Amino acid sequence: MFIDTHCHLDLDQFDSDREAVLERAARADLTRILIPGLDVVSNRAVVKLARSDPMLFAAVGVHPTEAATWTTETDAELRDLINPSLTSDPSKIVAIGEIGLDYYWNTAPPDLQRSVLHKQLNLAAEAGLPVILHMREARNLPDGGCAGDLMQVLEEWVLGLRSGKNPLKERPGVLHSFSGSLETARAAMSLGFYIGVTGAVTFKNAGKRQEIVSLLPLDRILIETDAPFQAPLPYRGKRNEPAYVRLIADKIALLHSCSLEQVAAVTSENARSLFAWKEKD
Repeated sequence: MFIDTHCHLDLDQFDSDREAVLERAARADLTRILIPGLDVVSNRAVVKLARSDPMLFAAVGVHPTEAATWTTETDAELRDLINPSLTSDPSKIVAIGEIGLDYYWNTAPPDLQRSVLHKQLNLAAEAGLPVILHMREARNLPDGGCAGDLMQVLEEWVLGLRSGKNPLKERPGVLHSFSGSLETARAAMSLGFYIGVTGAVTFKNAGKRQEIVSLLPLDRILIETDAPFQAPLPYRGKRNEPAYVRLIADKIALLHSCSLEQVAAVTSENARSLFAWKEKD
């Protein structure tokens, strides 16, 4: 059984065949798909979509490229979405995300991005919800100012969780679609974070990424498609979808010299631990 921990199933690339996509996912042995929000509009959409199918769950948050849209009303809306007394099924919202820092697109100043990130990390701590973190360097470098700034913010946040004995300190979140250095991955794991692995690990020119994934402990890895983006081989360049998560797991199994079944079992347990999911009946 597999879990896709990051899929933008709400985007219009799936409007024509979303039901068929879910049917293919079920046939590929997926049990859960987590859909992250990107802004106020998509947050509403992912929550509505998550309530439409037992397999689907949602995360809500403001993506760093949307940091300039943040207002006090944005904060209030996020709080309303995750407020159990206002939500018909609060168990469907299992994380705050996709949040983080992005120095590639340069759509908002870094200091504003960090400010919005701090606000959402504080909200996650209050709500007891782990975070789904985006990190992208300028010029797509493997390491740089984005990683340095993000890790500084996360170190301070996790220290606060630990000193305050917040239960979230045991499961703070995941670095989604990780493309950074091994040093950054290890620093994140030392704080309790998981590392998200996408279809990019299957690419022929992904030697460095493959080396890093091979050195990550299997019990710190989550599998995610990031669909409709980052389709694994042999579908690179085409629309990605949750059923392809098995191809990512295949590559991880090869890199770790273990069975596909072991990758499926361990990564699924990792996801259940992070997002506080109970075993499906």
